[in-house]
Amino acid sequence: MLNMLNLRLQQGAFNLLASVPNLSPKIYAVMGPSGAGKSTLLAALAGFVPVQSGTLSWQGIDITSWKPADRPMAMLFQDNNLFPHLTAERNIALAVTQHRILTKSTRQKILTALMRVGLEVFGDYKPGQLSGGQQSRVALARVLLQDKPIVLLDEPFNALGPALKNDMLDLLQILAHERKSLVLMVTHNPEDALRIAHETLLVSDEQVSLPVSTPDLLANPPPALATYLGKRVTVQ
Repeated sequence: MLNMLNLRLQQGAFNLLASVPNLSPKIYAVMGPSGAGKSTLLAALAGFVPVQSGTLSWQGIDITSWKPADRPMAMLFQDNNLFPHLTAERNIALAVTQHRILTKSTRQKILTALMRVGLEVFGDYKPGQLSGGQQSRVALARVLLQDKPIVLLDEPFNALGPALKNDMLDLLQILAHERKSLVLMVTHNPEDALRIAHETLLVSDEQVSLPVSTPDLLANPPPALATYLGKRVTVQ
């Protein structure tokens, strides 16, 4: 279980309070108006943004002061953060080692990760030789190699076309189920939230809500979210 207990974030005039206990392994969408603090929340959970007060714990262990590398979390950003001069294999290897020479064991782990995302024959390709969808798969493979129980996604597939994005969301759903991962995915797209997450954390008015049903939230969004979305969502 992931517990955010009276977690307060502050950056200048910006404030955000998160008190969300007992998040279990499943996929949650994170939604809210622009500038509400969705990306800041994920960055704080990953340890990149300091918290002013409160407690963050995982499986009963206080991890509030842990360094990012020590936290049980892997983060995937919108731009994938791939190094253009490195091959897919080398980009993925950065998840576990900085050494130029990879051991047989590390190479096997990388190959396994590539196989899970359907790119086992693309290990020697550089990002510029890959399509946008393939680059996203490489970034996802790097997250898999970290083997962390919590995955934080900050609109990672936003730049992809609808078909490729749906493929990536479906793959993420399969992998999260297989690995029993806890996934928090920031998205501004209601269809993406409905496709992958039964529950959503709403970030609005300087607070993070308790998880609510995604279909229920999008069928009757609060005013700030409704204004941001610009329209009501048809929930089937």
